[in-house]
Amino acid sequence: MIIGELTETFPPMMDGVGRVCWAYCREMEKKGHRAYYIAPDDPDHSRFPDLRTLTYKGIQIPGQNYRIGVPDWSPEFRREIRGISFDALHIHSPFLSARVALEIRKENPKIPLVATFHSKYYDDALKITHSKTISGGIVNLVLGVYNQCDEVWTLNGETADVLRAYGYRGDIEIFPNGTDIYDFDPSLGEKARVELGIPSQRKVLLFVGQISRKKNIHSVLQAAALLKKQGQDFILLLAGVGPDMGNLRRLAEQLEITDCTRFLGFIRDGETLRRLYTLADLFLFPSLYDNAPMVVREAAVNGTASVLVRGSCSAEGVEDGVNGFLCDNSPEDIAKTVLRGLGRAEEAGAAARRTIPLPWDQIVDRVLARYAELIEKRKNK
Repeated sequence: MIIGELTETFPPMMDGVGRVCWAYCREMEKKGHRAYYIAPDDPDHSRFPDLRTLTYKGIQIPGQNYRIGVPDWSPEFRREIRGISFDALHIHSPFLSARVALEIRKENPKIPLVATFHSKYYDDALKITHSKTISGGIVNLVLGVYNQCDEVWTLNGETADVLRAYGYRGDIEIFPNGTDIYDFDPSLGEKARVELGIPSQRKVLLFVGQISRKKNIHSVLQAAALLKKQGQDFILLLAGVGPDMGNLRRLAEQLEITDCTRFLGFIRDGETLRRLYTLADLFLFPSLYDNAPMVVREAAVNGTASVLVRGSCSAEGVEDGVNGFLCDNSPEDIAKTVLRGLGRAEEAGAAARRTIPLPWDQIVDRVLARYAELIEKRKNK
């Protein structure tokens, strides 16, 4: 099959959606298919050396880590993409990249079109515009794209409920995110401890992701302040960049926790991230925004259990006290749950490794099988 996977981010600044898109393409190529990663370009980064890419003009969004793609400004891209006989197209972002897929589909109605609902678009729009009316309008635009697709996928049941609340009435299929599976190597954590100069007795708490208030990082910092007041010996590591970096650094100063908090910035190297995951005693991710965060799976692969908010989309599949720890959405309960989790971190981490990760090759086998079914349905129509 020849597949087009369309998203809005390109290295070096890839979000979780971009990483899903990349994993799909990588695994499809391994299985003998042709998969194209289609996205706005980034002049500061070359194309993937090991994947087929189709990129068009991108413009940096001021104050954000994202670029707006403008396919109409890229005639070479237009010629290139029209020369490819796609068997299926998969929209991972329902905005300008989706226009490309819809235009191709209009020219060839036999091509099935799939979309995955990855993000809470209403929340994103409300944070930027502070307008419920505008945010509702953006959700309607998203639904307009989804209603033109053969099928819409979500990452878990909780995410499907969010999409239904937006007003989507079509069929929904659940396709979870996967992760790369590695042999567990505890020596990686010791290497990270030496590199970062962290004393052997000090507990390590870790966050990985966009440094943004929508990830509930301010609650993590407030919980860290409570733990410090209780005399706990720990260090909180935060890996990532984002629009609220400055504000959250200032919050750490106001809470007087700069001596036990480190902002590590954006970490591109996968081996370095593996070391951090293995080093951590607990992974803190109390986000109410994320649907099915890959970072929770990556932490689990490396033997680290997560602290998640009870009832959140992120917490689906986690059993409290068994393969992770669930808390209420408050700094006080996050701190309380961290203390509870530290007492059973090794046991829960081992259970998380056994129960949470799903290998990408298995996920993509199912994806390819579904593409094939939709191709046949389109042909019959």
